[in-house]
Amino acid sequence: MSLVADPVIALLRELVAIDSVNPTLVPGARGETDIARRLADELRSLGLTVEMADVAPDRPNVVGVLEGRHAGRSLMLCGHTDTVGVTGMPKPFTPDIRDGKLFGRGAQDMKGGVAAMVGVARSIVESGGLERGRLVIAAVADEEHSSLGADELIKTWRADAAVVTEPTGLDVAVAHKGFQWVAVETRGRAAHGSRPRDGRDAIMRMGRVLTRLERLEKKLRYGASHDLLGSASLHASIIDGGEELSSYPARASLQFERRTLPGEPANVALTEIVTILDELRREDAEFEADAHMVFGREGYEIAPSSPLPDALIKAATRVGGTPRRVGMTFWTDAAILGSAGIPTVLFGPGGAGLHSTEEYVLVEDVCRCRDALVELVRAFN
Repeated sequence: MSLVADPVIALLRELVAIDSVNPTLVPGARGETDIARRLADELRSLGLTVEMADVAPDRPNVVGVLEGRHAGRSLMLCGHTDTVGVTGMPKPFTPDIRDGKLFGRGAQDMKGGVAAMVGVARSIVESGGLERGRLVIAAVADEEHSSLGADELIKTWRADAAVVTEPTGLDVAVAHKGFQWVAVETRGRAAHGSRPRDGRDAIMRMGRVLTRLERLEKKLRYGASHDLLGSASLHASIIDGGEELSSYPARASLQFERRTLPGEPANVALTEIVTILDELRREDAEFEADAHMVFGREGYEIAPSSPLPDALIKAATRVGGTPRRVGMTFWTDAAILGSAGIPTVLFGPGGAGLHSTEEYVLVEDVCRCRDALVELVRAFN
């Protein structure tokens, strides 16, 4: 059988053809209902017990369970069903295979991984079922914004270990960074542009904040470093201020992102900016500003003593892979599963174009991802 004719690729083509753009990112977008129904139907057709439940209106999680013939440990395979928007993509929902690559929105991030998870269930069922233990297939909503799906998943579901099938190029990722979003506002005093004694320039004051943040960014870049993740970082993301050219601006706003390493405090970015603002107030009694946390997620690293990474490396090697133990710079739902006490790694197919106008996943990687995870499930008990 050619790879293109493999059932896992047939399912992937169907999944890419389904619009599942996250409606929090793109108001009015379809969301995850259609893709969740398709996955639920597929899992039921394989004989799994399936639960489909909304985590927000019309935004469901799907969980399928395959029980072994004897008691044993449970392994969860988890992936998200939402995608980012499609602006600039001529045919985002037309799966196109060229030169061993399947193109389309979500192909790599992460419908390839989701198709591989379902393919694992298919392979095990068609080869006689699961001898012992439990396989849980979890397809969750909203990872691209707030991870409502993963937050809801851990309220009712547990496993002895988990694999999140985010794209890793078939390497085994044991750690990833976190992020924190912080908003800052500087305040001035509105006045006619010809009256400098009456006005205070909030934008100029924000410039002082940016200068200090740039110093902090350099300190982070050359400071503490993680063996797999490198250094922490920050960048200014969104800035706004002023009303018109002939007026002193009364306010300016900034939103910045701080990427964090595992183990850094959940409020480290806010603490850093508050320290900066305090310093600026001491230097200028007329300086007015405040900051608040918008949203954040902590970094993640599996415990060094966990046998899961080595078990998956061995499984992937048995099907012809050459996996490395790596870290990922982006955040994933693995941190949420890990926070619930579920040892978790990342393992998924390679490709390119995450969040870009040309996204693809490697067809061979999707099949090999499935095969490696089948080996892991078989060895897990």
